Amino acid sequence: MELIRNFPDSEILANLRTDNNMAETVKALYRHCFESLSWYIQHNNGSPEDAEDIFQEVLVSFIEMVRNGKFRGESSVKTFLFSLNRYTWLNELKRRGRQKVREEKFENARDTEMPDTSDFIAGRESRNELLKLVGKLGDTCRKILLLFYYENLSMREILDQTDYETEQVVRNKKYKCLKQLEQMIRSEPAIRDNLKNLLHG
Repeated sequence: MELIRNFPDSEILANLRTDNNMAETVKALYRHCFESLSWYIQHNNGSPEDAEDIFQEVLVSFIEMVRNGKFRGESSVKTFLFSLNRYTWLNELKRRGRQKVREEKFENARDTEMPDTSDFIAGRESRNELLKLVGKLGDTCRKILLLFYYENLSMREILDQTDYETEQVVRNKKYKCLKQLEQMIRSEPAIRDNLKNLLHG
């Protein structure tokens, strides 16, 4: 069994600032803090996967804050991480709420709106480029995004065609796939603007 020693806060901060002993420092933070941070998220409408994702995001943010001199040590590292975890998760819940409203508006309107043929033709090149990028995301992301954006299926209909347990899990996965896709889009400036209109229009 791997032994992970505890670090005092002063040593944690010194290691993060200097990149010294980073792997062991991060493991110690995970062992010391993850359980309580994960408990908070899972008792506030989150899943174990959400807890893992948010913890990673919190650690990255914390390391950046330490290196930029924005953490002054006015509280313990664990207390600060808990506050950052809470703030990050509440923002994520707000974002998901807004996204759900947008999706419901789209699903309610799709049966009454006829697609504009000229818009489709004009956007054909962008759609082809988008399909190429989607193909690089992996089978699961490709299936979810194509079912939602190209076949106009609802979250419930997509759930029936996947192995996920709930519509919320499908929404979460679609969001993660979109984030990956948007990162790829940023590296393709020639089609970035058109694809953003296609994804968010």
